[in-house]
Amino acid sequence: MSVMEEKPTRTRRSFTDEFKRDAVAMVLDDGNKIVDVAERLGVGEGTLGNWVRQARVDRGERAGVTTTEREELVVLRRENARLRMERDLLKRATAFWVKESGQ
Repeated sequence: MSVMEEKPTRTRRSFTDEFKRDAVAMVLDDGNKIVDVAERLGVGEGTLGNWVRQARVDRGERAGVTTTEREELVVLRRENARLRMERDLLKRATAFWVKESGQ
């Protein structure tokens, strides 16, 4: 019988906002290439590219949803879901009371 080896799980690294800002500034303000900055900082090229793309949107250099708008969307979607649940609960309660008062 062969023994199955478990794959090592990859831990997801997190970076501070300050680190991201500084890395993006190295690309956008200092004129360095994403590849060079990513290698120097030990960050994936795709990850840094995403940060740079979002920074360009936030600066108005590129079309898209800004970070502030994205945060607002999250809040509004959460509120919308809560209001829908409340509305559905009120509908059921109203139907129950109409049914009960009709007998």
